Amino acid sequence: MYKEIITKGISGYVMLLLEVAFIVTAVVLLTSESLIGIPFGILAILMPIGFVIIAPNESKVLTLFGKYKGTIRSNGFGWVNPFYLRKGISLRARNHNGQMIKVNDKVGNPIEIAAVVVWEVKDTAQAAFEVDDYLHYILVQSEAAVRQLASSFPYDHFEDEHASITLRDGGEKLNETLEKTLNDRLERAGIHVLEARISHLAYATEIAAAMLQRQQATAIVAARKQIVDGAVGMVEMALARLSERQIVNLDEEKKAAMVSNLLVVLCSDRAASPVVNAGTLNH
Repeated sequence: MYKEIITKGISGYVMLLLEVAFIVTAVVLLTSESLIGIPFGILAILMPIGFVIIAPNESKVLTLFGKYKGTIRSNGFGWVNPFYLRKGISLRARNHNGQMIKVNDKVGNPIEIAAVVVWEVKDTAQAAFEVDDYLHYILVQSEAAVRQLASSFPYDHFEDEHASITLRDGGEKLNETLEKTLNDRLERAGIHVLEARISHLAYATEIAAAMLQRQQATAIVAARKQIVDGAVGMVEMALARLSERQIVNLDEEKKAAMVSNLLVVLCSDRAASPVVNAGTLNH
């Protein structure tokens, strides 16, 4: 496996002065019909090919007749062997906004998921020589990692109540798992993932309506349970206060009727219509 070798070129300004000197020398000698000016003329033609400019957070991978010679990372104006082939590789952090893909979660539900990946090149030699096209490699491996993540966890707790992490509420743990998986997959290409996050997560369209109804039903049941618990507590408190203060003595039948009426009023989803009793407790 190739590993990056850091190298530095010769100062471009020094070589520029030398280039001017070669041109002047070649012109003077060739004008005087001296054959010694021919080598200087050849050098003056070849030297400009070796000039290279490296911008900040850019690099040049150098090869000579198919052999890796090193990578220039230091920015500025320099000069290298004119016969070197130079391949530019950016060292800047870049975003990969993955496309939305459809995949089954751990329990088989079809879901739609997408992720955003922030990455940078750490080893230019691996990026240049270990994979055919590192940009395409990132695209394919990112999609594969997202598919692997989606199939490893359930969407929520409906289908797997014992799951410790789900796709919907996994949060940072889910992102850390995705980031680690991507780093393992992209290490061969010399890529380091700075951050990976789920950018889109939803049920697939063919089951989205059914899942929404199930979520609504669960919410309604939970709300009703809380209402009933509160209503029972209020009825108990009302009976205890009436008995404690001896406001009215109720037998078991009257208590049952009172409990029934209070529960209907407290648990109903509509406002109660009051009825005034103008008779006695028995009528």
